[in-house]
Amino acid sequence: MSDALQVTRKGSVLEIILDRPKANAIDASTSVKMGDVFLNFRDDPTLRVAIITGAGERFFSAGWDLKSAAEGEAPDADFGPGGFAGLTEIFNLDKPVIAAVNGYAFGGGFELALAADLIVCSDNASFALPEVKLGIVPDSGGILRLPKILPPAIINELVMTGRRMDAHEALRWGIVNRVVSPEALMDSARELAAQLVSGAPLAIAALKEIYRATRELPVEEGYRLMRSGALKHYPAVLHSADALEGPQAFAEKREPRWQGR
Repeated sequence: MSDALQVTRKGSVLEIILDRPKANAIDASTSVKMGDVFLNFRDDPTLRVAIITGAGERFFSAGWDLKSAAEGEAPDADFGPGGFAGLTEIFNLDKPVIAAVNGYAFGGGFELALAADLIVCSDNASFALPEVKLGIVPDSGGILRLPKILPPAIINELVMTGRRMDAHEALRWGIVNRVVSPEALMDSARELAAQLVSGAPLAIAALKEIYRATRELPVEEGYRLMRSGALKHYPAVLHSADALEGPQAFAEKREPRWQGR
């Protein structure tokens, strides 16, 4: 793996550390490599959960590498098959990703965190989309994902002024799941990963599929689509070996042995 990325496999959990001093900024080359890692994670049946974090305690990621931008890298450069930071445009990833945000998550760093399913952050973390001050817009998911979480007035303030949001404000708005001390960050992310691994993988895949397919639909239409047979994982999970194993394990007072089928 490149010097910019430290990738470690711990059982069925993949830990990815972005390590580009001083701010863990991401250029196109690093983004492509990150995409390769996330796509390999998607396609490896033995991996269940990924954790993405930044090296050090000051920066999760400052986003797009402005030094590369000043040297001519365009905002619409080829950032790889997963979009910017390798994750922001993977729309068929049916496994959970946890962002462990240590310190600043600015611009594309914030957008990388938003592309994860769950966010754990340190109490010294802060989030911002300052693109307007650079003459660009947060088009790697920020302007698309944040409005699904925040009220219009708050999202307008964040993207139009570029102001920072601290960890506890992010928790109040439901952007992050947990706020912990910097020392406890990875332990908390790993604890969350262990909880995810304990669930049935096909059920989690079905959950993510249903979220994607029905998020913009009224409830009645969502039901209709879910029951239509058009989805892949949802019908499969209803008739899966795991759907039999779960109740059997409960009845026998033992841990379930998931097969993912």
